[in-house]
Amino acid sequence: MNDAPSPRKPEELDPAAMGCPAHAHRGEGAPATSAEGAHAASSAPQGENAAAGCPAHQGKAETGTAMQTLTGKAAAYKISRRGMLLGTGAIAALGAALGGAGGFKAGHSYGVAKAQVEADVMQISYPIRGTNQPGILTPQQQQMHTAAYTITTDRKESLIRLLKQWTLAAERMMNGELIGQYKTFRDVPPDDTGEADGLGPAALTVTFGFGKTLFVTEDGKDRFGIKHKMPKELAEGIHRMAAEKLDPNHCDGDVVIQVCSEDPMVALHAIHNLTRIGFGTASLKWSQLGYGRTSSTSTAQKTPRNLFGFKDGTNNIKAQDPQSELNQHLWIQPGDTPSDWAVGGSYLCVRKIKQFMEVWDELVLSEQEAIIGRNKITGAPLSGGDEFTQPDFEKKGEDGKPLIPEDSHVAVVHPSHNSGARMLRRGYNYMEGNDKLGRLEGGLFFVAYVRNPQTNFVPVLANMVGDAMTEYLQHVASGLWIIPPGLKDGQDYVGQTLFE
Repeated sequence: MNDAPSPRKPEELDPAAMGCPAHAHRGEGAPATSAEGAHAASSAPQGENAAAGCPAHQGKAETGTAMQTLTGKAAAYKISRRGMLLGTGAIAALGAALGGAGGFKAGHSYGVAKAQVEADVMQISYPIRGTNQPGILTPQQQQMHTAAYTITTDRKESLIRLLKQWTLAAERMMNGELIGQYKTFRDVPPDDTGEADGLGPAALTVTFGFGKTLFVTEDGKDRFGIKHKMPKELAEGIHRMAAEKLDPNHCDGDVVIQVCSEDPMVALHAIHNLTRIGFGTASLKWSQLGYGRTSSTSTAQKTPRNLFGFKDGTNNIKAQDPQSELNQHLWIQPGDTPSDWAVGGSYLCVRKIKQFMEVWDELVLSEQEAIIGRNKITGAPLSGGDEFTQPDFEKKGEDGKPLIPEDSHVAVVHPSHNSGARMLRRGYNYMEGNDKLGRLEGGLFFVAYVRNPQTNFVPVLANMVGDAMTEYLQHVASGLWIIPPGLKDGQDYVGQTLFE
């Protein structure tokens, strides 16, 4: 159920993180930019970029040279883990020979040769420090493990100490390191559980958020003296919506930690150790695994499909959007929160949505497309064009009815029908086996980041009462947290501006 990730294509990788000289101008924590766009701005010839080991150029490099010239941290590995498993030049030569035989054998030899020129996603690393926290605009990884915690202490000093320990551990794990050295003493537990030792950073990101109950308990207690810094947008929460049957044991939490990675073991290791560090100060309330992204945060990433088989999140905010657009819809701005402690942060909105796939599977194709409002194969709106053509909700068919039904999902949630509200989606498919009747227990772990949940998320969610797709969904969990800004140089822990 927890499949290993497929190697990502070169254009999906972050060249700066891989040490490409053409991208060296990007500072730590800077939003990821399109690989091709960055290279277009670079004076370095494509051949030089490829020779430098940039993953975005490896398709232009000759086979066998790209992985031997990785710079910086990646250079320490020289030959990728997958490259070792797949063999080196000898196997490539064998693959080429088999390719010459044609037919069935040719297909297999192509797969071997192609795998050897793919970059190793296990060596990608992202910085934890920057203007914004990682794991929001970062190119979305294939694996997710999110956990919510209940803080069990009322001592502010203990909470701050825990945040310092969590931040240090996250910084080390995102760099592909152990959170602490193995001890030589056999009568004490090791500092790191060890299951990810040697795997590399695997594009790990760790993102921290604070829930309403960290500011004030349900009975009104200001246990950490930060109630006056709680923004009203967080206090208002997410009201009850249509088609929801929420499990309170899987909702909200004082602190949430979103972990994303290209490898499930690396993600598990992060939550495993952060939970262990929290013993005595924080207890795990719930956690959720996600397999396969259902959205894209970069124009270099293809739009993935949800468990209904449709492309999802085509109109998602992307890292390449103008900064003015990101500031309007994604990042918290001065004046948005008391004391401006969260400027550069965002809000994390979560809904766990069960999908009734067996019922959906019985719908004919035209009915599925009418409910979604898009062509199932191409992702284009039913009004015509390609996937990224803007829907024309006024265009009518020969029967005089709109080509995109008014109650279709695209029509209901489109920004033009929600006062222009946009969100950055970062959702994942989930699958938890089957129920007693043999039906799949799976669906969408919907994740959205917005500047203001009360204008950019809650109204859109409320509109889904008229969404034809709602008949095939049930919301089973929910959560809202404020995401502090990124960790700046000289700061010891994420969220430091809240407690200073």
